[in-house]
Amino acid sequence: MVQAVVLFQEQELSIRQLERGDVDLLVKWLSNPAVLMYYEGRDRPHNTEMVVESFFGDQVSEEARCIIQYESKDIGYIQFYPIDEEEIQKYGYESYHGQVYGMDQFIGETDYWNRGIGTRLVRATVAYLIAHKGATKIVMDPQVRNERALRVYEKAGFSKKKRLEKHEWHEGEMGDCWLIEYDA
Repeated sequence: MVQAVVLFQEQELSIRQLERGDVDLLVKWLSNPAVLMYYEGRDRPHNTEMVVESFFGDQVSEEARCIIQYESKDIGYIQFYPIDEEEIQKYGYESYHGQVYGMDQFIGETDYWNRGIGTRLVRATVAYLIAHKGATKIVMDPQVRNERALRVYEKAGFSKKKRLEKHEWHEGEMGDCWLIEYDA
């Protein structure tokens, strides 16, 4: 068996590269209504085909798709990437000359919610992106209604930059999101 590639670790939290064998994990998490309420939508439970297409299909060369581990248990998913030209325009970074990274994540094992792991995860990922990828800004676009995630991000040093109206399709409607930013 091939050893998983760990990108970084901070105490009992580690981030390893996504592998083909993780399909069933992602299907489990992305068919859980509690997770889908905040990620993808409860009207979009994922089956194997959807997971393979979404997570193993076209991949940008600099995009990292990873599994979050806590105490060696797989508990969630995270991805990070340099934002593309479309996002640079949409978010208003045309005149910014630094390296802007985006990131998205969810904890799929709900027993690990509300334990401070999300805050530690975001802080550790930000530190990794600054130290190893040269990121000077890191952005996310969480849904306005996802107050728990917004509290986590603010604790990790992100601030709201602008409201993105009708930005993301979620559960049958276009919903507002916040552009949030960490400025290194």
